[in-house]
Amino acid sequence: QVHLVESGGGLVQAGGSLRLSCAHSGRRFSTTTMGWFRQAPGKEREFVAAISWILDNTVYADSVKGRFTISRDNPKNTLYLQMNDLHVGDAAVYFCAESQDTLSIVAGRYDYWGQGAQVAVSS
Repeated sequence: QVHLVESGGGLVQAGGSLRLSCAHSGRRFSTTTMGWFRQAPGKEREFVAAISWILDNTVYADSVKGRFTISRDNPKNTLYLQMNDLHVGDAAVYFCAESQDTLSIVAGRYDYWGQGAQVAVSS
């Protein structure tokens, strides 16, 4: 069983930055693909970013490309999402998730999910 715990959410002004962390409990963190998704009230969960265990390849949603950076620290079993230049439209609950795929943007390809971290952005 894998447990994922997000932290680092909060309230920030538009244009500000936040860094989310996701602690992974399992032994296989270094050989899994990890992703970030988000869900705003009344909207479907949407892909944000993912990082493969192969060469740390990454993929981003167009809406966050150039502003968000996904990274991983394998010895610490921790995934990160650095979010810069936050927009009001970025406000959502952010979830980290684990996938056995090489690199996927599809929520259904992720097997384990955290409880989520709230990110609020004021104008």
